[in-house]
Amino acid sequence: MNAIPDVQLPAVSVIMPVLNEERHLRGAVQAILAQEYAGEMEVVIALGPSTDRTDEIAAQLVREDPRVHTVPNPTGRTPAALNAAIKASRHPIVVRVDGHGMLSPGYIETAVRLLAETGAQNVGGIMHAEGENDWEHAVAAAMTSKIGVGNAVFHTGGQAGEAETVYLGVFRREALEQQGGYNEEFIRAQDWELNFRIREAGGLIWFSPELKVSYRPRPSVKALAKQYKDYGRWRHVVARYHEGSINLRYLAPPAAVCAIVAGLVVGAALHPLGFVIPGGYLAAIVLGSIPAGKGLPLKARLQIPVALATMHMSWGWGFLTSPRSLARKVIASRRPAVLSPTG
Repeated sequence: MNAIPDVQLPAVSVIMPVLNEERHLRGAVQAILAQEYAGEMEVVIALGPSTDRTDEIAAQLVREDPRVHTVPNPTGRTPAALNAAIKASRHPIVVRVDGHGMLSPGYIETAVRLLAETGAQNVGGIMHAEGENDWEHAVAAAMTSKIGVGNAVFHTGGQAGEAETVYLGVFRREALEQQGGYNEEFIRAQDWELNFRIREAGGLIWFSPELKVSYRPRPSVKALAKQYKDYGRWRHVVARYHEGSINLRYLAPPAAVCAIVAGLVVGAALHPLGFVIPGGYLAAIVLGSIPAGKGLPLKARLQIPVALATMHMSWGWGFLTSPRSLARKVIASRRPAVLSPTG
């Protein structure tokens, strides 16, 4: 196959929202700068009010490479950071990367090719969770298993094709500007919500297993529980804001929470048979953790059921307790802030 002449490759802006990312920021940026992409590239880091060495590391990266720039994000909110970085960037292709995400080699070149081949407005691939200790290995196994996340192809892999949403994403700038960027009221689930609007406007979202971003899981049970509670909470807001955006996969965790609580109440107050439901759930996640933990150390395998239960129960609880006031705030804003072209 003949190589595409360099002059035909579009320039790319990589945007990165960061907050307290001293552990992974340098590695994430180095994975971007190491991409073998012949077109022009810039990296725009949106700096939240970090309490660790994130700002210091970002300043070092700016000094080391002229392609790296920073922009302030005083709110610390992810969608505000993304919009600030988009506004400060210049190029027609916008690549989203998180401060704890590591692009695989060839990611940007492959994504640009897929945008051209499919005509999609956004392309993305697999959120490849990788741990650095036993607990993180357990969470990574849970996050890449069907018992953990259902049939979400960007977690578990699958065939290339049209998708509801993708992990992070590589966008045509025109699509972002048409939609006014991310809705800054969505503290979480902003990717899903933006992709829903793009699809509603007739745009194509495309998943490809050729694209992979390594992801570092949360380092503790508490942090994982908060992450998944927020996921569930804000996914319910999306459902209230966009009618028809919910499906059975998203209803499974809240249904499981209700069934387990009911079983415990019945078992404790009325009849021991009530314990069949929570007991059955416990057995299911223990059995499901066996194939999920294949090849991992014993300590990691033993923690997979804890990770699964934390993810399921926290997501379900967040969905069930999501206050209607959040949806009212989102609906009151109706539209995200308009992004003006800067280049």
